[in-house]
Amino acid sequence: MSIVEPGDRIFTVPNVLSFVRIAALPLFVYWMLVSPYQDGFAFVLLVISGFTDFLDGKLARLMNQSSKLGAVLDPMVDRLYLLTIIITFLMRDLIPWWLALSLIARDVILTFTIPVYRRRGLLPPEVIYLGKGATFALMSAFPWILAGQTDWAIARVAEPFGYGLLVWGTAIYFWTAVLYIGKAVAVTRHIPYSVPR
Repeated sequence: MSIVEPGDRIFTVPNVLSFVRIAALPLFVYWMLVSPYQDGFAFVLLVISGFTDFLDGKLARLMNQSSKLGAVLDPMVDRLYLLTIIITFLMRDLIPWWLALSLIARDVILTFTIPVYRRRGLLPPEVIYLGKGATFALMSAFPWILAGQTDWAIARVAEPFGYGLLVWGTAIYFWTAVLYIGKAVAVTRHIPYSVPR
């Protein structure tokens, strides 16, 4: 069975879903920060965004619409959403400042590993499944925390459940950072710089 390499296509169904997720971000910020708050609408948007994030990967495989842009765009949108959620939740005092800064710092630190691969002519390592699980846990935690701010019947249960997911997801998120740093260190030890021609 032949392996199909990701193409250079831009307007694929998965990529369009990613573009839609980006376009929805200003609406999420508006609902979160402009009084009176619309936490219910923001909650629904986060749930839909999480579902489309899951869906675009499935569709890329099922419809043979994997692309180089999609391989970059999907994790970029995930990081953009995570950063936006962290900042808006921090501004609403829904998460402590030290947690927000540590989550942001984790991704900033990992960006410094990218030159390690580029100097050797390598692509950055693929996202590990544990990392996907950590992102999923975090992206699941925030809607539950937000549901806890509403007057819905599930609010009393949603908030502690959301914070529980947040603690679990954060722990895995930092553990995967250790794994990624370990990969970068191994590359520096065993693979020399590529010599430009």
